[in-house]
Amino acid sequence: MVSVLKNWFARRTPEPRYSVPAGERVYAVGDIHGRLDLFDRLISQIEADDAARGRANTTIILLGDLVDRGPDSLGVVDAAISLKKRRQVRVLCGNHEEMFLNSLEDDARMRDFLRRGGRETALSYLQDPEDYNLLSFEEVRQRLLVALPAEHLDFLRSLEDKVVIGDYLFVHAGVRPGVGVEDQKLADLRWIREPFLSAERPSNFCVVHGHTIAAEPVVRAGRIGIDTGAYQSGRLTALGLEGEARWFLTSEETD
Repeated sequence: MVSVLKNWFARRTPEPRYSVPAGERVYAVGDIHGRLDLFDRLISQIEADDAARGRANTTIILLGDLVDRGPDSLGVVDAAISLKKRRQVRVLCGNHEEMFLNSLEDDARMRDFLRRGGRETALSYLQDPEDYNLLSFEEVRQRLLVALPAEHLDFLRSLEDKVVIGDYLFVHAGVRPGVGVEDQKLADLRWIREPFLSAERPSNFCVVHGHTIAAEPVVRAGRIGIDTGAYQSGRLTALGLEGEARWFLTSEETD
């Protein structure tokens, strides 16, 4: 009977009240995937929203996958670098940034990268689709090494794996349930779906992540997913946090 009662209460334990420290405000931006149009619009929304809410120590976190699939990865990287110069910005490494960096070192990895959304990234730097179609994987890699600005390469190599602010843990893909934050493997932080997505409270923190597309932001016990598939849906989402408050901002393409 005691065991039954413990299980009964456990099932009804309320969601913890997650918060960011007093005086802090955070905006987390989901997977951009080369949609510079949506990114520019969302940053304008964030800046207007931030100003309207009054003074705070504001941090903008980009959750990774800035590149691939959409039409302007070069422009998104440029915009992220520019934003970081004028605002407090932290940028995570997604699985697509990982593939991009790896592809620059190995022809076989370049082949995999181009087949998984990297073609659009390559074209944004090389500019000529007809010329691109005549290149071997080795030639694409060599051309990218020349075309990629040093500032972009330094930026991509500087990306973070995780950010902790208050009770929130920001990662690209998720975490391995039951494993401490400092013991998480990069493969999980950048690639995991299951068992993370189906876990109940996968961490002591509330995990804010992208990587897994949903039509709307997903709010579950212990996690918030904000990848709304910008490259295909035309919707890019940001999560705002202050104290215990949460809100969403969405940039949508116009006809």
